[in-house]
Amino acid sequence: MSFDFGQMQSMLAQAKQQYEELRQKLARTTVEASAGAGMVWVRMNGEKQLLEVRIDPEVVKNDPDMLPDLVRAAVNEAARQVDETVKLELGSTMGGLMGGLTGGGLPPGLF
Repeated sequence: MSFDFGQMQSMLAQAKQQYEELRQKLARTTVEASAGAGMVWVRMNGEKQLLEVRIDPEVVKNDPDMLPDLVRAAVNEAARQVDETVKLELGSTMGGLMGGLTGGGLPPGLF
């Protein structure tokens, strides 16, 4: 059985390109989450950078001790949404790549 290193290099270049496209897509992706019935709202990008925070002035005035918990809950929910988005995007990207790899004549058990 022969192994085509040129084909392997081509597939690795394709994987690198798909990774870069995925990274750029995630950088453009945003998610929104809230806590406390909307008293705290956040927007986060796919790189888990917090882009925007809105806090209802009533929560600061009426229950300032609850504010850190609400911010934490909203940020954690946004991060969970980013993780789910990454998981779905990686699954579709890797599924296509692995399909190409396994159909490309690679030796069984290589991946």
